[in-house]
Amino acid sequence: MEKNLNDNICEERIFSSLFTKHAKDLHNFLYYKFGDLLNPKDKVQDAFIKLWQNCAKISPDKAKSFLFTTANNLMLNEAAHQKVVLKHQQIKQKTYTNEDPEFLMQEAEYNEKLQKALANLTEAQRVAFMMNRVEGKRFKEIAELLEISTKAVEKRIYGALKKLRQDIKEL
Repeated sequence: MEKNLNDNICEERIFSSLFTKHAKDLHNFLYYKFGDLLNPKDKVQDAFIKLWQNCAKISPDKAKSFLFTTANNLMLNEAAHQKVVLKHQQIKQKTYTNEDPEFLMQEAEYNEKLQKALANLTEAQRVAFMMNRVEGKRFKEIAELLEISTKAVEKRIYGALKKLRQDIKEL
């Protein structure tokens, strides 16, 4: 018990052990809660930076709680920021467009059909398709990330393309 009272997060070995012990769990928590788009790795690093900056104020037994709360708040702030950015981008696009109204209407209808068609895909097909077409990942990379064979990735993506072609005649 005395050792805990003398422990100080500002000591490099204690801080390092906290990082080793909690970094992976913290990343997994953020990744599963928010996904990869908001850079959970960066938020883990930022949370540990805040812990280091406040190391004299936080006891080692409260460090885990501080890290998870801080990282969660950082992700929530980033999500809110991204919503504002997205809203701002949408407003800019609408105010500076030179297309005629008919084209805009057709484009909106097409996007709506595409979103519905994507929603009709199986989860496995949608994940593989989006990783390939949106994120630009190769079949081999997707196979490694999903822990499946390259053939399974090919089958999922080709199945998704076939289903999308059926749902959207214009593709």
